[in-house]
Amino acid sequence: MELNLKRPIIFFDIESTGVEPAKDHIVEISLIKVHPNGDEEVKTRRINPGVPIPAAATAIHGITDDDVKDCPTFPQIAKSLAAFIAGADLAGYNSNKFDIPILVEEFMRAGVEIDLNGKRFVDVQNIFHKMEQRTLAAAYKFYCGAEIEHAHSAEADIRATYEVLKAQLDRYPEELKNDVAFLADFSRMSRNVDFAGRIAWNDEGVAVFNFGKHKGRSVAEVFAAEPSYYSWMMNGDFPLETKQVLTRLRLEAMQGGVGPEGNGGKGRGAEQQ
Repeated sequence: MELNLKRPIIFFDIESTGVEPAKDHIVEISLIKVHPNGDEEVKTRRINPGVPIPAAATAIHGITDDDVKDCPTFPQIAKSLAAFIAGADLAGYNSNKFDIPILVEEFMRAGVEIDLNGKRFVDVQNIFHKMEQRTLAAAYKFYCGAEIEHAHSAEADIRATYEVLKAQLDRYPEELKNDVAFLADFSRMSRNVDFAGRIAWNDEGVAVFNFGKHKGRSVAEVFAAEPSYYSWMMNGDFPLETKQVLTRLRLEAMQGGVGPEGNGGKGRGAEQQ
């Protein structure tokens, strides 16, 4: 089943130096931009991360320091990449948890603004886990009846992800609606305030911490009882975007606060994660 699109959607996959958005860097990104008429644009770029690629990361994706030594850095391609992404929704496999947070972090480090408010994020892994609970390789074999060739190369993985989503629509016509807004909502596992998921909206629309000793407690409540917690997070090894969201929430708490649909919250958690 082909996707029913009202605007372009970009399937993308990232290979990186590690799994921590706050400190790791992209070494390869591959994107398939699918237009409403079915036309596709494919872009794959190797990126020099500016730091050594750990052997453990190379063991997974096969990309070495030598492979990227003459490639552009992320800041050098950031503006053209932002232009390519503009106006499109985003989809991937485990993208809500990893690919989107690290991509946002790279844009912020490069000083290039990218507005993701209003975009819909479809995480094919979350759909798969809700339906079958397996890995990408198993998903591809289950839905498409084949093995992934060159697994763990960004383009092969994201091509498989795109094919899996289309096969999921064929397999579950009663449960899955061929609509990106529906798929984004269905594949959302939580209502995050920040992309890394350190802060989330609870059922009452209140921003709460989603980790550590204050997990489940209101951000405003924690700041009132323990003001130093803000400084600890700002000085800690958290993503820049998380710190940006934290600062906004702190200001809102000082001014009375708003929920996910208020002026300050912008509904990010409800729509994007």
